[in-house]
Amino acid sequence: MQDITAYKFKNKKALIRVDFNVPLNDQFEVTDDTRIKATMPTIKEVLKGGGSAILMSHLGRPKGAEEKYSLKHVVPALEKITGKDVIFVPDCIGDETVKAKKDLAPGEILLLENLRFYPEEKKGDAEFAKKLAEGADVYVNDAFATAHRAHASTSIIAALFGPNKMFGKVMTNEIQHLDKALNAPKKGYTAIIGGAKVSSKIIVIEQLLKKVDKLVIGGAMAYTFIKAQGGKVGDSMVEEEYIDTAKKVMEAAAKNDTEIILPVDSVNGDAFKADANTQVTPADDIEAGWMGMDIGPETLTRLADIISKSKTILWNGPVGVFEMEKFARGTFGIAQMIADATGKGLYSLVGGGDSVSALNKSGLANEVSYVSTGGGAMLEYIEGKKLPGIAAIG
Repeated sequence: MQDITAYKFKNKKALIRVDFNVPLNDQFEVTDDTRIKATMPTIKEVLKGGGSAILMSHLGRPKGAEEKYSLKHVVPALEKITGKDVIFVPDCIGDETVKAKKDLAPGEILLLENLRFYPEEKKGDAEFAKKLAEGADVYVNDAFATAHRAHASTSIIAALFGPNKMFGKVMTNEIQHLDKALNAPKKGYTAIIGGAKVSSKIIVIEQLLKKVDKLVIGGAMAYTFIKAQGGKVGDSMVEEEYIDTAKKVMEAAAKNDTEIILPVDSVNGDAFKADANTQVTPADDIEAGWMGMDIGPETLTRLADIISKSKTILWNGPVGVFEMEKFARGTFGIAQMIADATGKGLYSLVGGGDSVSALNKSGLANEVSYVSTGGGAMLEYIEGKKLPGIAAIG
């Protein structure tokens, strides 16, 4: 594997797998450019070295070629961030695309159309990978968020470039920071895991029990754990089939000398909507007709004490429905506490789409140690799985 900072890019055409799977509004404008900005150090490294950058990505989950998922919508944001004109080609393979690659001069940027307009991308089709590789001299994978997928552009294509393949700076940073978080000393290590479903985070939770001192469980998944302890959770979201799993997790935590922290109070709504009526009750005493939507003030106070005394924090997943103002205090409160503690020497890693979104809305993204751009990839890395996109390069 090559080192991007040592590779000679002069007059080379670098095919870079980026992650431009960004949110768009109704006018097809980028509403969160975090992932685009994250790739800039890699693109600049190539251009600074006298090379040209051919960028390929997916956007959304299209069924064939769909206008609303065209990467042409990303061009204005990309040009604004790079300060350069971006050439866009309305396909990712074919004669027109190969010509555009051939005509690309050093210092120029070419953006290919959405990879997932072709089903061959997700199937990991070898012939499709060959077509993507045509006209490029070197392959750079900088899309950590797709590293857990064995797709044509993330794992199959790497073998076609022999030794001329490498990680981009996003990939390198992600691996280094995740390794740092996963190998941190247990004493003073707190993980905050939120989100809706126990089922989507159970393996991560089981792995973290072996590594952390305190495991905070928030979001809707907390109510499955509270019910497992015999609590009343009203109409809160509960995965009944995971109640026994939650009990086993709590037993495993005791064996690993890990403290599980659940909400002690809950902000409840009488409907899942922004203008719902609200009440605050003990988290294990919610009446029928009400559902837990956020952690309560007493829980937040307790977490402030825990976070302030921690040395390492891993945060994945919101602890409430932060998109609704009435149920946002917990998530935004945690974001502020982590930022404040980071300023005093805490190492903090925040990952997962909703956590990152909350951090950005708080204006605190630059006040934590590291923000991971990978959701599913980050979780699978924590789970200890071998990620195809990483294995193909390493």
